[in-house]
Amino acid sequence: MPENAPPAPDPTAPADDAFRSGGLPQASLGFATRQLHAGDRPAGPHRPRATPIYLTAGFEFEDFDQAHARFAGTDEGFSYTRVGNPTNVAVEQRIADLESGVGALLVASGQAAVTTAILSLVSAGDHVLASSSIYEGTRELLRDDLARFGVVVDFVDDPNDLAAWGRGIRPRTKLVFAESIPNPKNDVLDVAGLAAVAHRHGVPLVVDNTLATPYLLRPLEHGADIVVHSASKFLAGHGTVLGGVIVDGGTFAWAAHADAYPQLARERGLDGLTYAERAPRTAFLEFARRVAMRFGPAPSPLNAFLILQGVETLSLRVQRQSATALTVARWLEQHPGVGSVDYSGLESSPHHALAQRYLPHGQGSVFAVTLHGGREAARAFTDALRLFTRMTHLGDVRSLVLHPATTTHVLRDDEQLAARGIGPGLLRLSIGLEDADDLIADLDHALAAAAAGGLSDARVPDSAVPDTTVAVAAADLLSTVGAS
Repeated sequence: MPENAPPAPDPTAPADDAFRSGGLPQASLGFATRQLHAGDRPAGPHRPRATPIYLTAGFEFEDFDQAHARFAGTDEGFSYTRVGNPTNVAVEQRIADLESGVGALLVASGQAAVTTAILSLVSAGDHVLASSSIYEGTRELLRDDLARFGVVVDFVDDPNDLAAWGRGIRPRTKLVFAESIPNPKNDVLDVAGLAAVAHRHGVPLVVDNTLATPYLLRPLEHGADIVVHSASKFLAGHGTVLGGVIVDGGTFAWAAHADAYPQLARERGLDGLTYAERAPRTAFLEFARRVAMRFGPAPSPLNAFLILQGVETLSLRVQRQSATALTVARWLEQHPGVGSVDYSGLESSPHHALAQRYLPHGQGSVFAVTLHGGREAARAFTDALRLFTRMTHLGDVRSLVLHPATTTHVLRDDEQLAARGIGPGLLRLSIGLEDADDLIADLDHALAAAAAGGLSDARVPDSAVPDTTVAVAAADLLSTVGAS
């Protein structure tokens, strides 16, 4: 047991064991019920119905011996919020249940979740194989930052070319990484197919499920081993908080691949056991918890509380947002000012068949629309919008718009942008909870402005676009934090 680590759960118990102890069989409950009730209910004499916010740096020890026991891991309980906090644990239990995992780890951001998951699996000299259709911040983490630590990364151009994944896996490949619904193109990952390829090579599949959410898709049920989320997006839902989650499926046989993952199945703790021996189903999760404790991306209990509040309405929001997105996408596809719409819910999408298989309850609410007229049309359109917020974020209750080529993907050259299908007229839309008719009216007004050449008093000067040498450092930072 690592120093000062919270107690590991019973590896044979489901993630919602505390909930089940109340007498309600989890298997018989629907998603909407579990998003309200799954997880631990607060104990104590006051019996609060809502999860309390334990806004404290640390927790008092009863005596000398209890302090030792907490650090040695022989006494269940909390010691320091960077290591664990009751409010954060409530979020972990709830999301693990909704994702069909055996446990979860809450961290300070989605980028922290991705980083912690990867650092828990790789060492210098190892290899990561990733989809090329992923969040730019993750791409730059893999391409630039991991390279400094001696980790080699390759990208698969077509995420659904399963043969390419098979060819790309090396003897030192320690994980394959992809997103269930990437942005901005709303393509759909063949999770089961990729999981089968990864497992044939003895490698775990890590899936970023931020845009699908567990309401629309649960990758662990299709063979993925680990799921990560930016909880800042749909899980929280209101654009007020940052957070990230790692969910362990508990299915990968780490002990069977001990040479590849010695940190999990070879190295022994003070108790003489490896992580895989101590907790076979949660070995990765407990090691990731130690990595997070060391690197320090601890979430505030206040943020955890706000994420939990958002999760309680997740299905209601995502269902409506997905339905509205389909309505808006269909309207845009018929508009003469639109060149193309990338949304897997449309019959014209090359990903429609996969969407029907993996996303029958909705295809998400983040997608791309490409305007005739290129960058100038995109500029005029963006500046003319009244309801849509010009903002680098996703999954908000408010509808958002962004021009990827000059923001999140600004560090890519024209050839790289073209390879990813991101043209100068492409805009990313994140559909919120407004009435569909009002959103369509706003889009119609903006498309008319784009067709007319824009509004002279709303034009952004070319000098505002970060295309000079002086702006490169700022652009690098902004593209990295560019909200999925």
